Amino acid sequence: MPIVEARKLTKQYHEKIALKSINMGIDRGDFLAVVGPSGSGKTTFLRLLDLLDEPTKGQILYDGVDTAQPEKERLTIRRHIGIVFQQSVMFNTSVYDNVAYPLRIRGANRDLTQKVDETLALVRLEGFEERRATALSGGEMQRVSLAQALIFDPELLLLDEPTANLDPKNSVIIEQIVSKVNREHKVTVVMATHNMLQAQNLASKAAVLREGELTEIGSVEEVFRKPSDFLTDFAKLQNVYSGQARVIEPGLALIDIGGKVTIEVTTQKEGNVTMFIRPEEIIVSTSPIRSSARNMLKGKVIEVVDLNRQVQIKVDTGKEFTAVITRRSFEEMKLNLGSQVYLNFKASSVHVI
Repeated sequence: MPIVEARKLTKQYHEKIALKSINMGIDRGDFLAVVGPSGSGKTTFLRLLDLLDEPTKGQILYDGVDTAQPEKERLTIRRHIGIVFQQSVMFNTSVYDNVAYPLRIRGANRDLTQKVDETLALVRLEGFEERRATALSGGEMQRVSLAQALIFDPELLLLDEPTANLDPKNSVIIEQIVSKVNREHKVTVVMATHNMLQAQNLASKAAVLREGELTEIGSVEEVFRKPSDFLTDFAKLQNVYSGQARVIEPGLALIDIGGKVTIEVTTQKEGNVTMFIRPEEIIVSTSPIRSSARNMLKGKVIEVVDLNRQVQIKVDTGKEFTAVITRRSFEEMKLNLGSQVYLNFKASSVHVI
């Protein structure tokens, strides 16, 4: 019997249908990665599994029991479920008090200090007990959030893009912790992510959401060995924008993609066009560089994703661009969230589709 099961699960917000008749069973001990682009319904799905929201239609069964119960019974079920959101929210108190809070509200005060110490060791924050939680780095705060979700030994752990805004070091630590609690503690994990490599490295099963619909589900090998056209496009095509193109000289056009960003492109097309730039074709620097590249955009790093030997960064230039650089370059430039960088790419690197 699945630990949790969705039957024709539908969620609608006003006129928008966020999830459309999802059918899915998650077995005890599974590590399921739910992948899809922004707006595909991943967060909505996790909130429904955590019983934070109620379905518009359909059912959620937990250990075979319909969760459409009075609030008291739903709360009893929720006490077996831990969730970590993309953004950490801390009480302005010590790390110890933040981590102990889930046990205190459950009335489980026996051996509290020992349990807090064990959980902080698990998330590699030993010695942080007396530090003020709100003064920690973003990665440390996310590990406190993970400790809060793990301290009561949940049966089901839900993770919503847990490493999306973190530096590579903390991303790796969180991935290692989550993998350990799944393998050694037999905690069932459901993780929403847009990081294909992360899904393949951590999960045993994968589900693909597209505009609220479940389009694929199976083992990681089955889903990623021969990916669908949608999954291929989602995984590989980034930095996709539409805009107005006008020819400025023979063979060269300028595309206005909004946000006060214009891109020079080798094309003769004019009017409405769609273009994309592969992340690996963007050169990242911390100061303006002299090169043959006709495009240089200044921006701020807003997301860092560890890809083992490479690092993927998202940069806000007025429009958000994704670039992939080597770990060595990332470390030599001393990049982190908030770093100012320049993105450089040739007009011929921009593909008009």
